[in-house]
Amino acid sequence: MKVLDLECCQSHVFEGWFASEEDFQSQRERSLIECPVCGTASVSKKLSAPRLNLAGFAPGSAAAPQETVAVAGAEQALQAAWMTLARRVLASTDDVGERFAEEARKIHYGESKERGIRGQASPAQTESLLEEGIAVMQFPLPEALKGRLQ
Repeated sequence: MKVLDLECCQSHVFEGWFASEEDFQSQRERSLIECPVCGTASVSKKLSAPRLNLAGFAPGSAAAPQETVAVAGAEQALQAAWMTLARRVLASTDDVGERFAEEARKIHYGESKERGIRGQASPAQTESLLEEGIAVMQFPLPEALKGRLQ
């Protein structure tokens, strides 16, 4: 089993497990690999090494390895937190699809039971809801999360 570090065109970094290099290439060519954050199939393999030799590093010559590792760790932590929040939103809201603006108004004016909802609204619909005092926010969810989670 090969564990590869992958990166999408939006610079989201994630891990993929494949039987071989050929298996990775085949799945990539068939657009079967998607970024778990944004859902894009534009994915490339990052360079990775099982061991880094840092003995010859001179402080002050470019970014210190510890800083690079800290930034990468912070980005991964941020992605993990976003994915946790996205899963929580999916689990605790009803998908009303393109009826979002209509359903938000019904809830706001007491015509429908109060609950968390998600769906799609145009910029004009969103602006109109906000003008009516109905709190809404954009929270894009990748297609990968809308399907079956593993």
